[in-house]
Amino acid sequence: MSGTWLTTRAWLLMLPLLVVMISVIGWPLVDTVGLSFTDAKLVGTAGSFVGIDNYVKMLSGSNFQRTLITTAWFAIVSVAAEMVIGVLAALLLNQQFRGRTALRALMILPWALPTVVNATLWRLIYNPEYGALNAALTQFGLLDAYRSWLGEPGTALAALIVADCWKNFPLVALIALAALQAVPRDITAASLVDGAGPFARFRFVILPYLAGPLMVALVLRTIEAFKVFDIIWVMTRGGPANSTRTLSILVYQEAFSFQRAGSGASLALIVTLLVTLLAAGYAALVRKTAGSAA
Repeated sequence: MSGTWLTTRAWLLMLPLLVVMISVIGWPLVDTVGLSFTDAKLVGTAGSFVGIDNYVKMLSGSNFQRTLITTAWFAIVSVAAEMVIGVLAALLLNQQFRGRTALRALMILPWALPTVVNATLWRLIYNPEYGALNAALTQFGLLDAYRSWLGEPGTALAALIVADCWKNFPLVALIALAALQAVPRDITAASLVDGAGPFARFRFVILPYLAGPLMVALVLRTIEAFKVFDIIWVMTRGGPANSTRTLSILVYQEAFSFQRAGSGASLALIVTLLVTLLAAGYAALVRKTAGSAA
């Protein structure tokens, strides 16, 4: 009886949260699913039922396929760079040196900045007329003339990846730094006595302690990078020539720029499904890691 009462009380306490979640998430999701099976416009009539035509059109369209490749490339390169830079920064900040505390605090600043502010700063850096990057490269003799880094399809995506890495590598560094605090000092000292070099110490002593936290950071950052929108929208709006258009940008354009609410809803659900699959992979990896640790 006591257990039943506790369960009932727990559900009663969660009831306000459940009502809010159903109102804010559940109903809009159901409405979006229904909208995805119609040819409704953003403004006007509700549209007629078209079945799975929107899904077939989106999945078979060249725009979706090119955008998926761009999104995957952005996610893979940016997350890989963030992981490497973040681990290196954590290893540096884990050492004893003067000013370490101040440097740790400064490292958080890029991550703490709002993404819109970060994107605006990098737009100024990449500006083809007065940008700091062009000025520095020309003064050092590495560039003959100013370039429009965000205006050329060959450089725009790379420029965005650099901006995204600068914004997000501190998160990986903080996670790795917290994991480094758990490495026993006696094990590290014993490896030094045994004559292990820096790479051997990292591979056999430090990396096993970093594997679990870095796996979490890897998957979380992959999910975030896969559904990136704000930094790209502020810096390039998906251009030039759609070379930096990601899936989230495509959803926005389909639903709001072209005012095709039905097809935009179907595309949004496709992106949601892809992100859900990534989240499921994350959960599987966490369970596998936990089982191995046990």
